[in-house]
Amino acid sequence: MKIIWILLIGLGLIFSFINGKPETVANVLFFDLQQSVELILSLLPVMAFWTGLMSIVEKSGILTKLSTIIKPVIGFLFKEVQNSKKAVNAIIMTIAANMLGIGNSATAFGIKAMNEMQTLNRNKNTASNAMCMFLIINVSSIQLIPLNIIKLRADSGAAAPGDIMLPTIIATAFSTAVAVLFAKYYERKEGR
Repeated sequence: MKIIWILLIGLGLIFSFINGKPETVANVLFFDLQQSVELILSLLPVMAFWTGLMSIVEKSGILTKLSTIIKPVIGFLFKEVQNSKKAVNAIIMTIAANMLGIGNSATAFGIKAMNEMQTLNRNKNTASNAMCMFLIINVSSIQLIPLNIIKLRADSGAAAPGDIMLPTIIATAFSTAVAVLFAKYYERKEGR
């Protein structure tokens, strides 16, 4: 990946010199860097709040109660790891963070979940069905509250930044359902 980025940057610089406009690269670079820093600073308080809240949920024991309630769903989706409390808790934390629209905060929980599932994986060189399902659910991810998008819309001056909630829920629920169906289809096909 590093090589691709270096090539893209190098090609951009070469073409800017060929076209006689090297100042364009500098202007775009500094403008985009400034916008990136402003975006990060505007999202930082939201991420800090939700990451802290998720940590409280994990340490208060609410997560354990939640995992017992949704154990049948976890058992259906993640058969290989349903008996591992650590793996199930990490999976639930990741999915909950993604559903609340704080995907960036879910990264740490996602890494923890993958590590827990890898310890249970019989073939260490190949992702298990549970790992694939986890990845698929996180990529398609049902969004109940798309916080980042609402924040970006509010910062951009949208009259009603929360108007996207219902369409987002419908679209992400559909994409997740389709993703899970395909994953289960290929899981059964592989089992035959």
